[in-house]
Amino acid sequence: MPHSSPLITTVVAALSLAWVLGVLAQRLRLPPIFGYLLAGIAIGPFTPGFVADPDLAGQLAELGVILLMFGVGLHFSLQDLLAVRWIAIPGAVAQIASATLMGAALAIWFGWEPAAALIFGLALSVASTVVLLRALQERRLVQTERGRIAVGWLVVEDIVMVLTLVLLPALAGLLGAGGASQMGFAGIVETLGVTVAKLAAFVAMMLIVGKRLIPWILHYVAYTGSRELFRLSVFVLALGTAFIAAALFDVSFALGAFFAGMMLSESELSHQAAQETLPLRDAFAVLFFVSVGMLFNPSVLVEEPLAILATVAIILIGKSVAAYGIMRLAGYSGTTALTISVSLAQIGEFSFILANLGVGLQLLPEAGRDLILGGAIVSILVNPLLFAALDRFHGRADRTGTDESAPSDSGEDTPREPIQPTDLMDHVVLVGHGRVGGYISSVLRQAHMPLLIIEDKQDMIASVDGDDVVAMAGNAADPELISAANLTKARGLLVAVADAFEGGQIVQQARAINPSLLIVARAHSDAEADHLMMHGATLAVRAEHETAKAMVAELMTKLDDKPRPTQRDRDCS
Repeated sequence: MPHSSPLITTVVAALSLAWVLGVLAQRLRLPPIFGYLLAGIAIGPFTPGFVADPDLAGQLAELGVILLMFGVGLHFSLQDLLAVRWIAIPGAVAQIASATLMGAALAIWFGWEPAAALIFGLALSVASTVVLLRALQERRLVQTERGRIAVGWLVVEDIVMVLTLVLLPALAGLLGAGGASQMGFAGIVETLGVTVAKLAAFVAMMLIVGKRLIPWILHYVAYTGSRELFRLSVFVLALGTAFIAAALFDVSFALGAFFAGMMLSESELSHQAAQETLPLRDAFAVLFFVSVGMLFNPSVLVEEPLAILATVAIILIGKSVAAYGIMRLAGYSGTTALTISVSLAQIGEFSFILANLGVGLQLLPEAGRDLILGGAIVSILVNPLLFAALDRFHGRADRTGTDESAPSDSGEDTPREPIQPTDLMDHVVLVGHGRVGGYISSVLRQAHMPLLIIEDKQDMIASVDGDDVVAMAGNAADPELISAANLTKARGLLVAVADAFEGGQIVQQARAINPSLLIVARAHSDAEADHLMMHGATLAVRAEHETAKAMVAELMTKLDDKPRPTQRDRDCS
């Protein structure tokens, strides 16, 4: 019996081809994103062969954006957002204005109408949520000052795009859309007022109701002891809040999910919630890039090469220069300014939505949508290369202790001085100061063991204090940081981070520094233990095994203390 299932066919084709081409791209030392985009082009309507359903792919990609923004919200607090408002709000608005002017000027040069020029410029001004957040998360920058500014900047751009998408149909007649009804000034003001009021009502609801209700729901489900229900609750909260935000308040799915995650971040269960959403976030993020590739017509690269180059130049150079200048004028360091400028050197999902709306309202020619999609494809491919170049630049600056851009006094993200090696000797190095690492450090400190703690989250090591305790903030996988731990003079290394892949990198570097060092690492499975041992760990401790041993040992101790029944007792019973 034949079956027709466009959803299953689209998912299987998209993920399978993305996997094949992603692996191939990785082997060629290219970003996997390159393979995902090629997969989308291959199954898109503009290339021969199988054609997946682009509408379904787009909706699946929207789920990825929702889960990604929810995950970012889990690691972001309202205080973090308010802390960067003085640069994120004016900076984002100024950067949007400058990029819009550049894009509009290019469109006018093409001979387009002013309305088309305005939409084209706006589409080039807003960065992709998925691309930016993946880059920040890969470099563990979300919770740094640079990351907070970038995410705050992204939230402001999101709000501006929400207002744009709501107002554009209302202004279509005024802008000259064919067949659109005219709207007077009073109607425009009313529409704007209603939109702002809905946005304010949503934020107020999240701060007053959501801040209490969302953590309470998750805690209630957690107490049931069902991991299945807990996982389901996380997805319902993320997707449900995003849907309510869009359906009732005309707020974007992404912004709604971000606020849901931010309200939940106050809960102790936020870390577990983030872990539960991680697998689906990654899968749907891949579908996002595939859906972008499906929208792209490769022929535009041949038919309009100069127009594509000009569009890409605005995205990669124009926006970056504007963002860098804004950050420097605000008094931030060259390092922070470069990170923000590179972060914004791409466009994504809101650009596609705005382009499609413009074409639907007969304000933007279809050639404009093709240029926007072409610029998005190229910028998404180039952006990881820009981040790689930025990493190398920072590495050189760190080694020389200099920065081509003069630093300011703006805070933690000024170009750092070379990390000074610790003076501790005969000490223990502990990597990770979460729940496991925090317990380990308390035991070692009670034993007056000289201790060096490496942790990338500042708040987790803020309370660490003592004569024999030194704390270093940063990622221990950073070669310079692990080298500064003086492992050649250390008693041992304890790797307590939960990620075995990151732990493997740390163990491998430590073993290269000191071949005879005692290294004990944390693992969650036999496969992770084998991975860590293969990279040089002396011992990989499996949490489940040690828990089982402790339970059995406790049971046997209690049974030994308890008098055993005699044969007479058994006969009587």
